[in-house]
Amino acid sequence: MKQKIIDIILHEVSELNEQLDNKVAIENGENAGLYGLTGVLDSLGLVTLIVAVEQAIEDELGLVISLADEKAMSQKNSPFRTIGTLADYIVKVSQEEA
Repeated sequence: MKQKIIDIILHEVSELNEQLDNKVAIENGENAGLYGLTGVLDSLGLVTLIVAVEQAIEDELGLVISLADEKAMSQKNSPFRTIGTLADYIVKVSQEEA
């Protein structure tokens, strides 16, 4: 399941990159920085990506999840740092909501 989620995130980041001056280095795969110290997205870019990923997860996997909630924002280490940390967080949230 994690690999499918990574593929979904990579696809959505690739589409978002078309609108960005500073592009996410998707060639780095799971290690590509999204947000925070190693990331290139600003808050608007992050929100845009989260909405697109949530919709793609629902369309492709039939899972309705909310990624930008209080639980995500209150974690010691942000789940939005890299593609890999976002994928791990999505797996965790989907298991909790199952």
